[in-house]
Amino acid sequence: MTHPAKDHKQSPQDEHSLNIIPLLICVALGLAGWFCPAPEGMSLQGWHLLNIFVVTILALIIKPLPMGAVAMISVVVAVLTKTITMKQAFGGFSSDVVWLVVFALFIAKGFNVTGLDRRIAYFFTALLGKKTLGLSYGLMVTDLILAPALPSVTGRSAGIVYPILQGIATSYKSFPHSESARKIGAFLTVTAFQVTVITSTMFMTAMAANPILHKLTNDASIPLTWGNWAQAAIVPGLVSLIIIPWFIYKIYPPEIKETPNAQTIALAELKALGKMRRGEWIMAFTVFTLLFLWIFGKQKIFGFQMEVEVVIAAMVGLTILLVTGVLDWKSLVRLHDAWETFVWFCVLIMLAGFLKDYGVLDWFTKDVQTHFAGLHWTYAFPILALIYFYSHYFFASSTAHVTSMYPAFLGLSLALGTPPMLAVFILIFFSNLFGGLTHYSLAPAPLLFGVGYVDIKTWWKIGFLSSVINIIIWSTIGLMWWKFLGFW
Repeated sequence: MTHPAKDHKQSPQDEHSLNIIPLLICVALGLAGWFCPAPEGMSLQGWHLLNIFVVTILALIIKPLPMGAVAMISVVVAVLTKTITMKQAFGGFSSDVVWLVVFALFIAKGFNVTGLDRRIAYFFTALLGKKTLGLSYGLMVTDLILAPALPSVTGRSAGIVYPILQGIATSYKSFPHSESARKIGAFLTVTAFQVTVITSTMFMTAMAANPILHKLTNDASIPLTWGNWAQAAIVPGLVSLIIIPWFIYKIYPPEIKETPNAQTIALAELKALGKMRRGEWIMAFTVFTLLFLWIFGKQKIFGFQMEVEVVIAAMVGLTILLVTGVLDWKSLVRLHDAWETFVWFCVLIMLAGFLKDYGVLDWFTKDVQTHFAGLHWTYAFPILALIYFYSHYFFASSTAHVTSMYPAFLGLSLALGTPPMLAVFILIFFSNLFGGLTHYSLAPAPLLFGVGYVDIKTWWKIGFLSSVINIIIWSTIGLMWWKFLGFW
C-alpha cells in the first residue's frame, strides 16, 4: 500500500531550503509595520510585539524557512529590539500546554510500534464494511477511538485510516487520477477527511492546537477541563459523525455500494496480526489509564480528591510505555517532528501571552466593540462566530488561526455580553470544524487531496456544505445540550 505522507515527503534539502520571495515578503511587511506609528490607545511596545506576532504567523503559513527556524528568528528579533527580555522569551518553554502536546505525540508512537492502531482499524472494517457506507462508518469509529490519545490528525487520517481505505479501493480497481476514482476511492477519501475534522473537535487531546485553546481559555479566567470539553462535545459530535458520512454518500455517491472484499481483506489482516501481543495490551492499558486520569483527574474518587493535571496524566502514560519497554527513549529523541512542534509551539504561546499582557487584546476588543454598539449579543455573537469560522479560508494552519484570532474573538464576545461557556464552546469547536473547508486548511488535507482521488472543485464544495451542516448541528443541538448540562 502507498502511504500518502511518503508520496509527498520532502527531501532533506527541500525541508531546509530558503524560499527567497516569501522571506522578502515577511521582511518587507515587518519593516513597514515596525516604522508605522502605533494606533491610538496602544503602547509602542505592544505595537512592536503585534508586528512580530503577525509576521511570525504569516511566515508559519507561507514557510520561507522550516517552522522551528521561523520561531527562533522571531525570538531573536523580539529580544534584540528589547520588545521582550531574554527571560520572557523562553518562558513559553516551561508551558505545560506545549509539553502536553509533545508527550501526547510520544504516546501516539506507541500505537504504531505495537500495531494496536491497525488492529482497531481492521476490526471495525471487518465489522461494518459489508457496504460502502458501512465501511465509511467503520473507518470513522476507528478514528473516533484513536482520537482521545492520538493528537496527530495526520497520523490518524493519513497514517492509519488512509492506507486501509486505499488498499480496499485498489482491490475494487479504483485508482487516483482516473475515472475509476469514483468507484469507491473518492468517496472514502473525502469522507475520511471530513470525519477526522469532527473527531479532532471532540477531545482536548485529539489535535495539537486544542491544548492551546485550553490554555488561552484558562488565561481568560474561564475554567475548562478535559472532561468538560469531552462532555460538551459528545452529543453534537456523535450527531455530526452520523450525519456527515451519510450526507456525503447522498451528494457524492460511490459507484460501488457493496464491499464484501473490504471485510475479506480486514479479516485476513486480523488473522495475520494474530492474538494481541504484550505491547498491545500495555498500550491499551495505557490508553484507559490516560482516559481515566483525564476525565476524573480533578474529581473526588472514593473519598479521595484527585489532583492530576492533564499534562501529568500524559507523563504517567508515557512513563508506563517507557518502563515496560513499549517505547525506547532513543527512538523518541529521534522524533524530529515532535521536537520541532515543541519549539514553534513554545514561541507562539509566549507571543500570544504577551499580546494580552501588553494590552493589545484589550485594545482590539474596545476598538471592534464600537462597531457592535447597541447590538445585543444574540445578534452580534453569531456574526463574530461566522467571521471567525470562514476566515479560515485565509489560513493553512489551524494553530496559526487559533493563536492569532481566538483570544481576540473570545474577549470581544465576552465584552458584548455572550455567556462565557457558550462563547468558549462555539469558538473552540469552530476552531476544529473549520479545518474541513479546503485542501490546505488542516494538516492531512494536502496529503489526502494530493493523492488524486478528488478534484479541487468537489473538495471545496463538500467542505463548504459539510461546514454548513456542522455549524447548524453544533449551534442548535450543541446549544441545547450545553444548556441541559448547565454550562450557560
